[in-house]
Amino acid sequence: MSEPRIDRRRFCKYLAAHAAAAGIAAAAPDERQAGFGLRYVVASSMYGRMKLSVILPEVRLTGAEIIDIWPEHHANQREQVETMGHERFAEMLRRHKLRLGVITRFDLGPFGLGDELKVARKLGCPMIVCGSRGPAKLTGGALKAAVREFAEKMRPHTERAREARVTIAIENHQNSLLESPDSIRWLAEFSRSENLGIALAPYHLPQDASLVAGLIRDLGEKLAHFYAWQFGRGCMEKLPTHEQLLQMPGRGTLDFAPIVAALKDIDYRGLTEIFMHPVPRGIPILPTAAEVTAEINRSRRYLEVCLGKVRHGA
Repeated sequence: MSEPRIDRRRFCKYLAAHAAAAGIAAAAPDERQAGFGLRYVVASSMYGRMKLSVILPEVRLTGAEIIDIWPEHHANQREQVETMGHERFAEMLRRHKLRLGVITRFDLGPFGLGDELKVARKLGCPMIVCGSRGPAKLTGGALKAAVREFAEKMRPHTERAREARVTIAIENHQNSLLESPDSIRWLAEFSRSENLGIALAPYHLPQDASLVAGLIRDLGEKLAHFYAWQFGRGCMEKLPTHEQLLQMPGRGTLDFAPIVAALKDIDYRGLTEIFMHPVPRGIPILPTAAEVTAEINRSRRYLEVCLGKVRHGA
């Protein structure tokens, strides 16, 4: 079968996007020289269901060396890993000088991670992100009691996570137990294990930079993972691409400078994931891998500007 033809305009666009991404990656600040810096991780779901052989070469072009692997229905790279085998996947990571930093498993939930903890340990992955379990829309004492109960139920699971040398990071999410700022603070308070933390998603919070920044300071070392992600126009209905992209840092109205300042104040050493959800789930945020990479870099430039302001007291 002959190779598909690529017209000249598309080919030039592809090369330009890669050249821009490579230039940005080369110019990325060295956090060891500049002091505090953000450590970036790339979500495989940003590329939809593209093959890992396509995605992995893009990761370093975004200024990252770490990948977060997502399963269906947001992507299918987790399933790709099983199809190719763990050894082959590990070899692919070595070839591209990458590390597996996160496995996202909302499908399994916090009480169903037993086998996935074994896979994470085998692949040297230090974190699994998932959602919470319990009633939603509670307030006051009822919410506090439910969060306390959830933290207690997590004890045997966090013990297994400790044995596997993995942190379970619970993402705050709309219509879940861990939704409001108070519920997030209470889980941090009730969690006694170093292997249970918070994956903080500003998208699912009021779009108030000072509120998000204050929450980050309250969480301190319990902040295990940070999504550079805002609400924009949301991610639950099909919108024009430029409106879906308002979820990305630097495109929507949320000011990330106070948020980055708070991350610096707590000396955050975890990963920062530039993120959005496309509609429908499972497609890339933009048509080609090069365009996805360039869009991630667009947001990274914005976050680095915010970081520069923080460093210089602007």
